[in-house]
Amino acid sequence: MVKLFEKLTRKDQHIHPVSRKKRKWLTITIIVVLVIGGILYSLADRYLIQHVQVVVADGNTAVASTTTNIKSSDTTTSTQPSTDVNATSDDWNYTSDNLKIQIKKVQTGSGSDQITYYVADVEAKDARSLRSALADNSFGTNITEDTSEIAETNNAIFAVNGDYYGFRDDGVIIRNGVLYRDSPTRDALALFNDGTMQTYNENEISSVKLLAEGVTNTLSFGPILVQNGDITSDFSSVKIDNNFGNRSIQDANPRTAIGMIAPNHYVFVVVDGRQDDSRGMTLSELAQTLKELGATEAYNLDGGGSSTMYFMGRVVNNPLGRNQERGVSDILYLTEGK
Repeated sequence: MVKLFEKLTRKDQHIHPVSRKKRKWLTITIIVVLVIGGILYSLADRYLIQHVQVVVADGNTAVASTTTNIKSSDTTTSTQPSTDVNATSDDWNYTSDNLKIQIKKVQTGSGSDQITYYVADVEAKDARSLRSALADNSFGTNITEDTSEIAETNNAIFAVNGDYYGFRDDGVIIRNGVLYRDSPTRDALALFNDGTMQTYNENEISSVKLLAEGVTNTLSFGPILVQNGDITSDFSSVKIDNNFGNRSIQDANPRTAIGMIAPNHYVFVVVDGRQDDSRGMTLSELAQTLKELGATEAYNLDGGGSSTMYFMGRVVNNPLGRNQERGVSDILYLTEGK
């Protein structure tokens, strides 16, 4: 073996210096390509490649099959769906024996300081009217559909984007009474089966306790905007994620938020932003808006290009400033039925 090594060594010593240099650069090039390829695959795996962890049972679909899927119209109409729900609706309102939804478009300021946002005031007889749905009816990362697609699949009357749980791998994620992820990290929102909402710190209240108290859904994004009737802070140091490519959320941005005025009485706000007729809202402005609307609890959901409000078969706001939705992991929606 030693003689063989010496023979190979002597042979290598006779290689022309130029050839040796080429071999060196080829080796370096291969190493660089492998490193860059590994990094690109890691990023794709983290942010692009779908990872389905749970295919949700057809619970939502089974419920949705008994609900109304009423499209919008320019004039008030009366419907008599198979569920025997009597409802009247137009482009901005929906009223039935169980549900009342009123949407308003609001514009404030002018020029570069103009803000356009949409407020949905919702009153429900039954907390089960407010539900969550997952993109492609599956739980995991990088699984996305447009808000309107998820809404239509679930026969939603009204919907907004959720917390985009699939962009991160932490937080407490309970959806429609099922615990999918239990990694306490941040301030969150819990919706309960009595129609109440509670903002809380995931590290201070266990998922077991929440489920025992009747939680139906949790949202893990934030920050908390209003708690016990008061705006929570100045939001100057809020940080939601450490993910690659995140941008500051303190500045004026498109927004989505949910608030509770009273049990089974909710308010949703979706703000357009990064466009000529709407600069978006800061977190402080959003919190003040929710408080002025009467919310005693309010929570910030995923914003930016995700911010979408859907009602009666159409997207109400202007996502991405060009009426183009961005795929999301999940939605909150309202529907008829039990």
